[in-house]
Amino acid sequence: MINSVFKKDFLITPSICDYSGYLSVADTFSVLQDLATESADALGVGFKGMAARNLFWLTAKTIVRFYRRPFMSDVVTLTTWPEHPEGLKCFRDYTITCGNELLIAGKTLWAVYDTKTGGLHKVEEVYPEGLDLIDDIALTDDFSHVRPGFKGEELGRYTIRSTDIDVGGHMNNAAYVHAFAGMFSVEEWKKMNYPIVEVHFKNQCFEGDTLTFSKTEENGTLHAEAVREDGKTALQVLMRS
Repeated sequence: MINSVFKKDFLITPSICDYSGYLSVADTFSVLQDLATESADALGVGFKGMAARNLFWLTAKTIVRFYRRPFMSDVVTLTTWPEHPEGLKCFRDYTITCGNELLIAGKTLWAVYDTKTGGLHKVEEVYPEGLDLIDDIALTDDFSHVRPGFKGEELGRYTIRSTDIDVGGHMNNAAYVHAFAGMFSVEEWKKMNYPIVEVHFKNQCFEGDTLTFSKTEENGTLHAEAVREDGKTALQVLMRS
């Protein structure tokens, strides 16, 4: 049997901390994305392994619950594992712990894109034979249903740079979160204390595209969107209790 759980110790470095010295909200998404990549590589279904089969992982949604963010120079344990596949989709779970304390938990909804056919590929056909999938779930919080027809206060505009582009030729998922986070000042972040942050990736963007970020707050939830110049929504973010 092949162990599906990937675990490693990790040092919280200054480059991924915010003004407070704690692991930033945006960089948490970068850390989890990198962790998923390491786990996939270990299972032979990372970028190179998938590309050889004309396949590519797609991230649809990510949700993260913050119990306590680790501080600069803390050593934490990162753990991730894939759940049982559900046809054309699957979930991957994450935890960040310090000793026996759960600091951060999250999960991502994934799909597999077939670059040859232009359609989605069954996830169960991607995993290696003999993979020992576990039943553990890191986070029981469900993804929110995002209401259509969003209208909110404009936060600002962001033009996608070369440094935002990943190996797929489009804006990196973590770069979206960093662009969103940069729409708020330090003073605004000091006033925000949402334990749950979820991101919905809607439409891909490319270098030179300009995104317009807007937000609204109601019933304890901050709802934000990034819209492309053609009017299509690229990103939706919800921060809530």
